[in-house]
Amino acid sequence: MASTIATMTATRQWPPALVARGPRADVGVFGGSGFYRFLDGAEAFEVDTPYGPPSSPVVVGDVGGVRTAFIARHGAAHSVVAHAVNFRANLYAMAQLGVRHLVGPCAVGSLQRHLEPGHVVVTDQLVDRTWGRADSFFDGVDGVVNHVSFADPYDARLRSLAVSAATAEGLIVHDGGTVVVINGPRFSTRAESRWFSQMGWSVVNMTQYPEAVLAAELAIPYVGISLVTDYDAGVDRHEAVTMEQVFAVLNSNIDKVRRVLFRMIPTIMDAE
Repeated sequence: MASTIATMTATRQWPPALVARGPRADVGVFGGSGFYRFLDGAEAFEVDTPYGPPSSPVVVGDVGGVRTAFIARHGAAHSVVAHAVNFRANLYAMAQLGVRHLVGPCAVGSLQRHLEPGHVVVTDQLVDRTWGRADSFFDGVDGVVNHVSFADPYDARLRSLAVSAATAEGLIVHDGGTVVVINGPRFSTRAESRWFSQMGWSVVNMTQYPEAVLAAELAIPYVGISLVTDYDAGVDRHEAVTMEQVFAVLNSNIDKVRRVLFRMIPTIMDAE
């Protein structure tokens, strides 16, 4: 895999400017090497942003003829915990590459009995329970202020394409649901899990916010594809979740999610 250093952007421009002499991509994916290591002709690029470097080098390759950029949101070695992810750098970097559609596959815990490990949930709503995260480009520092609509956090067209791709790959997929985003790195208490479940929320995760809202501020359509890895603690008398359990289910299903992405991505451009 080749590596090229793209021209760095020292000061913020709004909207973000394309990197000079750098790579270009139409679709961006926040996912690690499990998603892109089989790509032919993939190249890794170091791209700087006004918010610092993204979590990992940007890997760009073709997926069904579509130029696609991948950033490992937790770092190349999964060493960046959720609350420490530099979400603004990750999203800004995608914009600098010209990305027009974003896909955010992620692992989630189930809050409802019928959402079983191995299922996929294409969420349509989000509840933010995080704190202390830099969650906006519009901080007023350089006089650029805006208030974006976030009533519908996920793009309806991308959601439909994700559901169709997951169904075609034979996965059990749930169209719609609410993800509650907690700060991490700890998992929920039993009382918190029961509360989330009783509120009717579907799954729990640590990274969908502020990833989704930053995409909205950049006016880039975004979809989350949630792989259920476990039942959250306190849900339906299940035992407390461990990191080892989460990674075991994630690793055993990574190829399924990859197939969904590789089926979906060409249809994104076909449907434009």
